[in-house]
Amino acid sequence: MEFESELQSAHLVRRYNRFLADIKLPNGGIMTIHCPNTGSMKNCKEPNSLIWYSASSNLKRKYPMTWQFIESTDNHIVGINTGLSNKLVVEAIANGTIKQLQDYNELETEIAYGAQNSRIDILLSGGGLSKQEKCYVEVKNVSLGVGSGLGLFPDAVTTRGQKHLQELMLVKKSGCRAVLLFCVQHTGIERVSPADEIDPEYSSLLREAVAVGVEAIAYRTEIDPQKGKIWLQDELAVIL
Repeated sequence: MEFESELQSAHLVRRYNRFLADIKLPNGGIMTIHCPNTGSMKNCKEPNSLIWYSASSNLKRKYPMTWQFIESTDNHIVGINTGLSNKLVVEAIANGTIKQLQDYNELETEIAYGAQNSRIDILLSGGGLSKQEKCYVEVKNVSLGVGSGLGLFPDAVTTRGQKHLQELMLVKKSGCRAVLLFCVQHTGIERVSPADEIDPEYSSLLREAVAVGVEAIAYRTEIDPQKGKIWLQDELAVIL
């Protein structure tokens, strides 16, 4: 995908709550921008890091600039906008990048389902491995890199994520495909694992889900801040 407007660069001063961050502009001025990530953002909020932000076309927004990427301390580019993940996956399904999700004829998003009043990110139907088989896809954004090519999810305790795993297990038991897709917005991550020390309950549920047939797959993005582009490209290993 390509951003509507050219990305601008600055340096991070601080991310001081879940929704806002202060940045230092090239002219020395300080500006507050929207932070589209409610997680802990562990390892991707170091002060004075180079960041890139976009301008919103919505003139009514109080903070019209949105933080998109940051350069990590080990010189990798990290996408912090969790709202991009679903869009990136939908785009990648449409262009055939995700080989496990090819050949479906219909794609719907944000469909109500499950026993806990959930919404599935993507519902595929009309094709795939079985002509009658629906495929429920839950997308998770991965931005936590801990070195040596390892990425972890989640970066904070996620009761919502735990619920989604429970729902996916029920989907699988009902006879449909259930897929957990990690969208890795970090150019230095080469494999993904559950973050046992951060959320042991989520990690346990993930292993249980895979054991009953839920498919856990991961794809990494390519990020080009200078050209204002980001896209899903490489499949990564999920190590449980």
